[in-house]
Amino acid sequence: MNRTLAIGRRRIGIELLQFFRDRESAIFNFMLPMILLIIFGSVFANQEIGFEDVTFSQYFLAGMIASGILYTSFQNLAIAIPMERDDSTLKRLAGLPMPKASYFIGKAGMVFVAYVAQVIILLIVGILFFGIDLPSGGNKWFTFAWVSILGLASCTLLGIAFSVVPKQGKGASAIVAPIVLVLQFTSGVFFVFTELPSWMQTFASFFPLRWLTQAMRFVFLPDGAQVIEAGGEWQLGLAALVLIAWTVIGFVLALTVFRWSPRGEK
Repeated sequence: MNRTLAIGRRRIGIELLQFFRDRESAIFNFMLPMILLIIFGSVFANQEIGFEDVTFSQYFLAGMIASGILYTSFQNLAIAIPMERDDSTLKRLAGLPMPKASYFIGKAGMVFVAYVAQVIILLIVGILFFGIDLPSGGNKWFTFAWVSILGLASCTLLGIAFSVVPKQGKGASAIVAPIVLVLQFTSGVFFVFTELPSWMQTFASFFPLRWLTQAMRFVFLPDGAQVIEAGGEWQLGLAALVLIAWTVIGFVLALTVFRWSPRGEK
């Protein structure tokens, strides 16, 4: 176990170097959320969303931080791993006397660091450009912590499992990016969730992002703003249960379907 963790820590450093050298990853995971926040926040800067003194900028910031979990974990891994499988990186790693768990520790550590960096960037943009106040109260920061941990865990495992779907690494982004975009549109990131058609709300409720966005709104919106949520409640308990369920599902899927070699190879 100590050896696995030690090698895993070294893998985190390697993964971070590879991640930040990849321009596409930088755009997807850092520039895109920041640009979207600036554009949408500026266009709808003073538009209220149905609760006193809550602007769309505040609402959208919570959604983009929740989306950041999906960007840095599910999207990043579901695109990067197939490329590593195609260029035989995974096959070479599997042949090394390295515990296979160390590879996944490296990926998880990279995802965590990238997410923290993205949150810092989004908060700075939100404060400087839109005057958004940081949450007050330990309960909100505690909620932010457990939502982030469960969100990262579930989406990381789902990204690892989904990495077997693209047949080729170069086509992975064409499969993964539309999925992420659909989830954002139906989960209350770009629009107020309760203003979406009921079938969209039902569809989104099966997936983690809908619950991540709602829980993040609890963190970044004022007390009492739950009146604009579905059912008039934050439903944090249900959000935790859904995220735990997806973490278990993701773990089982990643354990059973992950491949170190391209299809057709042993």
